[in-house]
Amino acid sequence: MTVYFIGAGPGAADLITVRGQRIIARAQVCLYAGSLVPTELLDACPPGARLIDTADLTLDEIIAAMVEAHADGHDVARLCSGDPAVFSAVAEQTRRLDAAGVPCEIVPGVPAFSAAAATLRRELTVPTVGQTVILTRTQARSTPMPPGEELTELARSRATIVLHLAVARTRDLAAQLVEHYGAQCPVAVVANASRPDEVVLRGTLSDIADQVEAAGVRRTAVIIVGAVLAADSFPDSYLYSPGRDRAAKRPADQEG
Repeated sequence: MTVYFIGAGPGAADLITVRGQRIIARAQVCLYAGSLVPTELLDACPPGARLIDTADLTLDEIIAAMVEAHADGHDVARLCSGDPAVFSAVAEQTRRLDAAGVPCEIVPGVPAFSAAAATLRRELTVPTVGQTVILTRTQARSTPMPPGEELTELARSRATIVLHLAVARTRDLAAQLVEHYGAQCPVAVVANASRPDEVVLRGTLSDIADQVEAAGVRRTAVIIVGAVLAADSFPDSYLYSPGRDRAAKRPADQEG
């Protein structure tokens, strides 16, 4: 058997890959976080599948359920909100499964920041405005940030920053970013991206905290900070420029 870590997307049930959906449809055991993963995805599970809500389980209990399924010869669909590549706790789970001799694979999904950008109808990499995106979080009641990854250090780059798991501290974070981005830097907060109860707030570092508090947004949100959110005067990408020699051979990794 195999444990499949499946990116279940940001919230909308149809924002899942075909591969992920097919695995769910055949897995005899499905582990999911009830507070984050759309329950509609569970409708695709085969009849008689064992469904385990991990919202109140410890890591040891989650791993024990996977190991038990392995012993029974059952495939496991482990649904992760967003994409398993970021803030999914997949690293600690695969480490334990490797030690237990349980095979596992990862199936990518749509991350929350991508769904938020789609809602905002904004590209996060705009020519001459911003070509770097930093995905990060902040430390509160959580694992400490590695040295050099404090928000004040990352802000020195003035790159587009996407903050996960941080909306409850919006006022403090905005104050930290003002020094490098300026009080009028555009900010957007998207809560429950792609879901029916999605909330979108647009503002600047000077007023976004007031909006967040007024809207009562406390969780399941991403904060996007950067000039790309308001960019409207920028050159077209060289990739599509009429001046580019399309007959010339280009290195495989040159995107324009």
